[in-house]
This record gives sequence, C-alpha cells and structure tokens, in this order.
Amino acid sequence: MRVIICGAGRVGYGIAARLSSEKNMVTVVDVNPELVRRITNELDVRGVIGHGAHPDVLERAGARDADMIVAVTYSDEVNMIACQVAHSLFDVPTKVARVRSQDYLKSEWNDLYSRKNMPIDIIISPEVEIGKSILRRLNTPGAFESVPFADGLVRLLGVDITEECPIINTQILQIDELFPDLNAVIVGIVRDNHVFAPSRNDALEPGDKAYFIVKHEHSARLLEIIGDPEDRARQVVIIGGGKIGAYVARELERVKNMRVRIIESNKEQAEAVAESLKRTIMLCGDGLDAELHQEAGVPYADSVLCLTNDDKTNILSAVLAKKLGAKHTGSLINELSMQALRSELNLDMIIDPRATTVSSILRHARRGRIVDVFAIENDKAEVIEGEILETSPIAGKTISDAAIPKGITVGVLIRDNVVMCNIDDVTLKPHDHLVLFVEESALSHVERLFRVSMDFF
Repeated sequence: MRVIICGAGRVGYGIAARLSSEKNMVTVVDVNPELVRRITNELDVRGVIGHGAHPDVLERAGARDADMIVAVTYSDEVNMIACQVAHSLFDVPTKVARVRSQDYLKSEWNDLYSRKNMPIDIIISPEVEIGKSILRRLNTPGAFESVPFADGLVRLLGVDITEECPIINTQILQIDELFPDLNAVIVGIVRDNHVFAPSRNDALEPGDKAYFIVKHEHSARLLEIIGDPEDRARQVVIIGGGKIGAYVARELERVKNMRVRIIESNKEQAEAVAESLKRTIMLCGDGLDAELHQEAGVPYADSVLCLTNDDKTNILSAVLAKKLGAKHTGSLINELSMQALRSELNLDMIIDPRATTVSSILRHARRGRIVDVFAIENDKAEVIEGEILETSPIAGKTISDAAIPKGITVGVLIRDNVVMCNIDDVTLKPHDHLVLFVEESALSHVERLFRVSMDFF
C-alpha cells in the first residue's frame, strides 16, 4: 500500500513507524526540514519537504499513485485542504484528516464532509478520542486500560498484578478451570518491559501487567477476582481546562451525582470553559498549588485527572494530588520516556495521546477485514479485531488447525453477537469476528489471516 502522511510530528511519526514496519511504501511530508530528516534517517520512509496542502508537493510525494493520504499536521485547515486536493486532483481513494477544532465537528455541519463538498473519508478528533479513553477507564475502576471491541460486546482490560492477586503462579489453562463461567482470556503480559503473547502454560507473576479480553458484563467480576475492585468515581478534579479537560467535564456532567471541579491557570480559558459547562466548578490558578488543591477538594477526590499541555505539570500535579490523599490519579503524558515513570511515581493511569490517535488511524489503514485496532505499550503490540471472510485462509478451520503464528493470542470469537471463549475446537465461519493480541513482530501474519482474496498470497 502507498501512503502519504502529511505531518512528521509525534502522531505522524508513530503512523509512519507502524506502516513502514509492515512493508508499506510510506512518504512523509512536512515543512520542517529537521523533522523530515529525522524521520527518514530513523525509518524506512521517503521524505518530502513542503506544505502538505500544496498540489506540487503532493505530486512530488506520489499522490497520483497513492492509496491513502493521512493528514495529521498541527493545522486543521491544512489537513482538510490536503484531503480536498488529494481527491480533486489526484483521486486518492482514502483520505484521513485530524481535526481538532470542535467547531468543524458540530452535527449541523455534517454535510461539509460529503464527496460533493469536502470529501474526507475519516475524521479523527484527538481530543474526543482521548476524552473517550479517559471516560472508559473511569467507568472501569481497577483497570489501567479499558477499550471496547465488537461494538461493546467485549472489552480489553489492562490490570496490574500484585502480590495479593489470587491467580498468580497459576497456569492460564488452570484459571479457566477455576472460573469456568467467567468469559475472560489473558491475551498479553508485560514483564520487565517485555511484551509477549502468553501460552496457556504461562503463569502471572507479581509486578506483571496483564491484558484480558473479557465479555463486557463480566468486567466487574473479573476485577473482583483479581482482587482490586474499586468504586466508580463520584468526585473528580480535573487539572487543565483545555479541550480535553472541557470535553471530559462536559461528559461527566451527564452522570447522576457526579461532582466535577476544574483547575485552570489561564483566566480567559477558565472563563470560556466555565460558560460552556453547567454544574462544574471552575477554579483559576496554578495546578501545582497545594492550597488550591485543598480548595478544589483533591484530598477527598476519587479521581484527579491532570490534563494540561505540559507533561511535567501533569506528572507533578498527580504526585501532589496523591500525597494529599486523592484515591486515583491520571496524567496526560506525551513524552514516551516519561511514561516509564508510572510505577516509580505511583501514577495510577497514563494517558498517551499519540497512541490513542495512532490507534484510531491504524483502524482504517489495515489491509483485509481489520475492523478495529488498539496499539499498546508504545506500539510493542496491538489488539486487533478482524472479520473472517469466505476467502480468508482460516475459514473452515479450527483455531487448533489454523497454524496461528507465534506472537499471537486468540482472545474471543464473536458470532451473531454471541461471545465465545475457549474456542480451540470451534470451526471458524465467514463473518465470524476474532479479537487477537499481536506482538509487533507478528503483525504481518495477522493481515494475511483476514485478507479478502487469494490474490494477496
């Protein structure tokens, strides 16, 4: 597949790294020569210096032969015009744009993105995607990650394994025997910074991060079994009243008996957000001010979400909140090296905006019938939902006979909206959906499993 990526920042780099590692032909366009030089030196991609919305630049980038353009510059307008030019002049089949301003996304302007107006096939709103990710985790207390698959029928839960966990040192196959009515499967383990798809003979150890695929209605029971159930948050303090903080507060206002307070340092921003909210209390001041934390009720908060534009402020304000007595903290952190400080600083939740956005775009960039994608652990693995078609090489076979490559764990099968675990001997049929945990090294194998035609082989 030939892909043009406009924008060589964090998101553009992440998409280019993933797609180029899978042998796609990737060209990255950016006005910053240093960013282009860096990405071409570190990745197997081609670079073009120039404005991503200019026709001559897109032509030099290979737009006439491109299968997809992904516009993720910092400018919404550049992203939208790049897609328009790619369509009108070069007939690029798939056009993806990152659009941050909510004014462009209001429902009354939906016709703007039709083929006769501005033909953008997929619009990604990072603030909305990140906000939804935060809300999902708040709704699943006790898990550091929570992502729905199969239209919400199943959920990916990431859980810290402690000494108190009753299933440590127990082989995965024995866990199924201990809890036969629990529709949950351990699909991935992180141990000593190594991410792997476990075999059924592996066992969890204290200090592991475990990823489960679980039937949605069994999520709470799974967290009870693991031994770290928590009540849902009712008092939330948000530090940072930007687009993400405002979105989260607006959605939390819909929850009955929810109390939300925001700390925002910029007076004009605080006033603008306060006017757009109904029940949220706005406090203007420094998110690192301990007295202001006290005034906002941080010591009694169920959750403190640190969502400013500065990684260091988010980390330090979360540490301060925890010291003052907050039950749960979450920090928005862009820098990958700082995300590794989670355990050392006792941060309950890390929100990685790049990973969230990249996952949203990869969902549409996969070949074959890949329905959904979520990248985890700094892209070291992915959880993928795929649909089996008549021409898929695994159609008509059981999991045991399908020769699933090493590095892949099959989580669950969804057939006619019914979730099925323990499916080794189930014959796979067209239109079945599988949810898989896939190590980075095995991603190319997954696309082969779900390809739509034998012509691909």
